[in-house]
Amino acid sequence: MNEKKYKDTLNLPDTSFPMRGDLAKREPEFLKRWEETRVYEQIKEQVKGRPHYILHDGPPYANGHIHIGHALNKILKDIVVKYKTMAGFNSHYVPGWDCHGLPIEHALFKEMGAKKDDVDQTEFRKKAREYAEKFVKIQAEDFKRLGVFGEWEDPYLTMNFGYQASIIESFAKLYFDGYVYKGEKPIHWCPDCETALAEAELEYADKVSDAVFVRFKVDKSRSHHAHFLSKFIQEQQKHNFFVVIWTTTPWTLPANVAIAFNPDLEYVLYENAGTKDVYIFAYDLLEKVSECIQMPAGDVLAVVRGADLENIVCM
Repeated sequence: MNEKKYKDTLNLPDTSFPMRGDLAKREPEFLKRWEETRVYEQIKEQVKGRPHYILHDGPPYANGHIHIGHALNKILKDIVVKYKTMAGFNSHYVPGWDCHGLPIEHALFKEMGAKKDDVDQTEFRKKAREYAEKFVKIQAEDFKRLGVFGEWEDPYLTMNFGYQASIIESFAKLYFDGYVYKGEKPIHWCPDCETALAEAELEYADKVSDAVFVRFKVDKSRSHHAHFLSKFIQEQQKHNFFVVIWTTTPWTLPANVAIAFNPDLEYVLYENAGTKDVYIFAYDLLEKVSECIQMPAGDVLAVVRGADLENIVCM
């Protein structure tokens, strides 16, 4: 009597898929097959005549090996391009590299173990071009290894003379159309790198500022034009009313001459159970104010629109 294998009694699909992913071995085989069969070129041929979908991709610096940020950036954009292609668009990806600027100079100085004054400018520019060319090739291979389709044989490089000529042409058009003018603005300088910095290259350190809560006493004798509050004050003559403000610039308080209410926001009138004083501040900040100043227990007497408080006068 033959033993029956229970797995043969299960109604499961029979596929040629391997049981193990073994991606470290199989992925390079996929990429090689795609390159040999020129899959990308076949796709380009098939989508001719379709509406264009252009994804504008900011170029990475050609200043080192790619990292996880590059991978995330390129994979997500590759998904968009491939999705749009399958959705009926003529969508290609033209890779490019930024071959100028501080990141490349800084990386090259680090590799050379030299400072700015240690090298000849002309010689350094030549080395910088060679350095960028090297990492354009390295990064291109890394991006292809991620499975990203693109015009890898014809990328745009900011150091190509044709690209530089197009920048001059664009600048000339802006100039003759009257968009370029001479003005004054601060130029940020890095003393360590000894170069000017673009605004995008600035990194600001976190700063914790001192903050104060201040209460301004309402002058009840002069606040009769605030419709809602005037009625409330008449009913609560023995109470003192205060408008609470918050600031991180306490040195401006001596010059304070007014408190502004947003007419479209709601404000709370909160009564201190102990002193019977009434505090006025934004309703949405009730929990936060209670936490920050450890506000004594009390009651919310009313919630009122800012438009009803606009004529309050403080002492």
